[in-house]
Amino acid sequence: MTGKAGEKAGLRARLLAERAALAADARERTDAGIAARVAGLPEFAAADTVLTYLSFGPEVDTRAIIRQAWAAGKRVALPCCVPGTRAMEWYVVDTLDGLVRCRFGMEEPAPDPARAVAPDAVGPHALALVPGLAFDRRGFRIGYGGGFYDRFLAEFAGVSAGLVRDAVLLPALPALEEHDAPVDVVVTESRAIRLR
Repeated sequence: MTGKAGEKAGLRARLLAERAALAADARERTDAGIAARVAGLPEFAAADTVLTYLSFGPEVDTRAIIRQAWAAGKRVALPCCVPGTRAMEWYVVDTLDGLVRCRFGMEEPAPDPARAVAPDAVGPHALALVPGLAFDRRGFRIGYGGGFYDRFLAEFAGVSAGLVRDAVLLPALPALEEHDAPVDVVVTESRAIRLR
C-alpha cells in the first residue's frame, strides 16, 4: 500500500495499538469527562434525536450519554451496518437489551422498519455522535477504514460531534482523501471545539 492509503493505514495501526494500551481506569476517567461535555452542549440540549454509536472495546464510551439522552426524553437511534455496502441504517432503541452482534463484533439493533430513522430526514434538531481513532482540530477523523461514517456524514441533516480523547486530538490529520467528511463539533474531556 502506497501514497495516502498507505500513510493512513500506518497511522491507523499506530492509533489502534496506542488505544489498546491505554489503561481501563484512564479510559473511564476521560470518557466520563467526555460524557459530561456532551451533556453540556447546547446542541445536545436542543436535540430531539441523538444518533450514536454504541461503544465497543476501548472506544470512547457512549453508554452514559445514551442514558442521559433517555433521561432527558430524547429519541436515541443506533446504527446497523448493511452487509456488502458502506451504508448504515439507523433504528430507535429504548433499551440496550436484545441487541445483535454484527460481523464486526459490535452490538446493533435488529432491523425494524417501524423504528427506522433516515439521516437525511431528521432535521436540524438531531445530534450525531461520531467515533474515531483520532480527530484533528478541523473536524476530520481517521476511523477504521470502512467509510461508513463518511457516507453517513454526507447525508446527515443535523449537527455531528466527534468524540475523542485529548491525547488523540491532533493539529491536522495527514493524507486526507476527497471523500473524508468533517464533523461540526469535536468533544474531548477538556473542551468542545465548534467548527461549523
